[in-house]
Amino acid sequence: MATIQDVAKAAGVSAMTVSNVINDHPNVRPATRQRVLEAMARLDYRVNVAARNLRKGRTGTIGLAVPEVNRPYYGRLAAAIITAAARHGLRVSIEQTGARREDELAALSLSRNRLYDGLILATVGMGPADVGSLRVDHPVVILGERIFGGPVDHVAMPNVEAASAATRHLIERGCRRIAILCGELRDEVDVSSLRHAGYRQALEAAGLPVDPELVQSVPSLTMDAAARRARAMAADGLRFDGVFCVTDTVAMGALRGLADAGVRVPGQVKVIGFDNVDESAFLVPSLSTVDPDHDLMAERAVALLAARIGRAGPPVDQEEFVSRFSLVVRESTGG
Repeated sequence: MATIQDVAKAAGVSAMTVSNVINDHPNVRPATRQRVLEAMARLDYRVNVAARNLRKGRTGTIGLAVPEVNRPYYGRLAAAIITAAARHGLRVSIEQTGARREDELAALSLSRNRLYDGLILATVGMGPADVGSLRVDHPVVILGERIFGGPVDHVAMPNVEAASAATRHLIERGCRRIAILCGELRDEVDVSSLRHAGYRQALEAAGLPVDPELVQSVPSLTMDAAARRARAMAADGLRFDGVFCVTDTVAMGALRGLADAGVRVPGQVKVIGFDNVDESAFLVPSLSTVDPDHDLMAERAVALLAARIGRAGPPVDQEEFVSRFSLVVRESTGG
């Protein structure tokens, strides 16, 4: 393999001049630049981009750590982040944490070793007690529920407000016994607890009772678990005319379970989800849902990270950005 010294000898210039040509410095005469480029082509010289980036302290790559790569929501989010990163001249390396706290912490601590310039981390397992782990020597942007007091930038969905709007939409469509399909509700802040708060908020504002029987939890936010829960709701004789599902993945499972039980949607029960994944428009019936503006979230997360790259230490002016949202009304709520 040809070296920079081989190119310099073939072009009759110094190694420094070859380096200046490679790095596109303006103080190289056009004739000299052309001679060096011709020598590089003749010797099939390849620039060692990795080594050059290491010398500069940059790799041009950011990390994206998500709980699961095979969930529609995270696939949609990853695609938006890759597109946004390209506009900033960055590439994206994706890893999976399995929604496990220890793997999210590992993604934080190992990002520098994996030669990322920074990390976008979608958190599920980490909580307020892990704030100290966010004090790392490279830029980090958190996606997801707020880690209170964290020393990093954070991009979140308007979970409470959007869940309230989704529930209110069911009320406006005539539903009075609205169930929520969510994960297990615990004391910690997560997707289910925040969206359950919005659900309660809408019921109370409409003067409707908050019936504990209508809070239906599943052990995991998967289609299979949601389908089983929806079938059980119908089999147990639970009275409900609307279902707010905390994710579109859960809603897809609920639609399957209700169909298996012979429950017509939207004729007997209206269903709305959250996330507006691409698949939601192609279901039968098509799924009404909350659109959290993935593209805006992705652009903001990448822009925040790009602005931090090259700065020393955690940001002293960290930003808390909450995305906008809109309701997409389709057939599952009578749209």
